[in-house]
Amino acid sequence: MKEPPCWRTSLHGGHSGEFCDHAQGTLREMLEAAVAAGYRTFGVSEHAPRPEAFLYEEERALGWNAEKLTADFHRYTHAINALAEAFAPQLMVLRGFEAEVVPQQTYVETMSALRTRQLENGSPAFDYMVGSVHYVHEIQIDGAPETYRAAIEACGGVTSFAKSYYAQVAEMVEALRPEVVGHLDLIRKNARAAGLSPEALETPEIMAAAEMALEAVRAYGAILDLNTAGWRKGLDAPYPAPWLVQRAHAMGIPFCFGDDSHRPKEVGMGLEEARLYLLRNGVTHITTLERLEDGHLLRRRCPL
Repeated sequence: MKEPPCWRTSLHGGHSGEFCDHAQGTLREMLEAAVAAGYRTFGVSEHAPRPEAFLYEEERALGWNAEKLTADFHRYTHAINALAEAFAPQLMVLRGFEAEVVPQQTYVETMSALRTRQLENGSPAFDYMVGSVHYVHEIQIDGAPETYRAAIEACGGVTSFAKSYYAQVAEMVEALRPEVVGHLDLIRKNARAAGLSPEALETPEIMAAAEMALEAVRAYGAILDLNTAGWRKGLDAPYPAPWLVQRAHAMGIPFCFGDDSHRPKEVGMGLEEARLYLLRNGVTHITTLERLEDGHLLRRRCPL
């Protein structure tokens, strides 16, 4: 059987209903879908647990609490390690998680502790971390449009909101130094529902703030997630938008693919289109991660 090309990878996704309230399917089913989609490497990046004050309304409605999120993440840590070994003949499964940035005072210590977590045998529990920002001033921005509007109001307007978001991305990258930076311009997700035009988030002042975030990504050697979920959310482009892709590429920042899958049918969705999207915007290679036999992680540059 011919080996898939090395660009057929995702480093952001694989969320399953076992460990995430807004996902569906089992983790095994997600990995089976990755094999069926022809992936060569599939990075699973389950959400890190959040404190009680930051539970989603859906989680509260299910009777969940912070202790459950922590226990589920502990189960995920062991499940992903067992499944990575089980799927090794068919698929390189990378063991990751997606960081959270709340509460702002303590998230660095908490996420850093997760990144260095070890299994009972002393080996690393995780291969890599996806650093994402889902909150501005501790208000969730990628959930209901109402909370997105509340974040804008708390910042005193759209420009201040967008600048605060990109500043938090830069701070997160500097503090956590994640291998992958997730969905860089997530603030686009709810913009239309909030009555904003795409141009409202691309003013010179906001673009300058975004470029400062890119400077942090470049300075700490992170890989940008070309995240296909933007299309699934009804946007005309994935994350990040074309101008950000072009600017990042000009700065020498590498990209990886992320399908941000939350159910088996989303695994691999948009991957072919994402390849063409990068090519149209001047990007000819992606960078992926591979785990060596000694457990070390290798960055590999793959032609599109």
